[in-house]
Amino acid sequence: MEIGSMVIAAVGVAGTLGGTLLTQLGATRAKRREIELVHGHDAVRENLLLRRTCYAGLNRDARQFTTALNRHLHTMRERQVEDADRTVLDAAKDAFRDQYSEAQMIAPGPVLTPATVVNHALTDVYGQVKRLERGEPAPGESMEAAAEAQQGIWGSLRVMRAAMRADLGVPDGG
Repeated sequence: MEIGSMVIAAVGVAGTLGGTLLTQLGATRAKRREIELVHGHDAVRENLLLRRTCYAGLNRDARQFTTALNRHLHTMRERQVEDADRTVLDAAKDAFRDQYSEAQMIAPGPVLTPATVVNHALTDVYGQVKRLERGEPAPGESMEAAAEAQQGIWGSLRVMRAAMRADLGVPDGG
């Protein structure tokens, strides 16, 4: 009988220890899942912040480049273009180029497509402006045509902004 009692006691101790071990393993797995979930939420939040920062910069720099083109066209109509005028336009172009390059690495297709349309429109108008400034316009290029093309960029900017806002989950307010 003494051996039977010892076996029962040993099984009881083993069961208690085994139960504790299983409980600890379950708690460790639950904690690991919780940590993975938190890391997943952090990654989503960081990605959203990265896109929001990129989109804000892209929108700002595209608008500033469009405005700089408009001002440069006005300058060309009013007086001789000076180096300072060229510097302002080229700085706006360079800022947009850098921001667009970043967006190419971050933005998904539904945002990158309208951003590419804006990029092409801006570089096309910039090319027209520079050729007009040199007095070497391509066939069909004129101050009026360049000004009209520059004004047309605003519509593309609205489409790009709407796509960025949609990607961020922000209702488009216009």
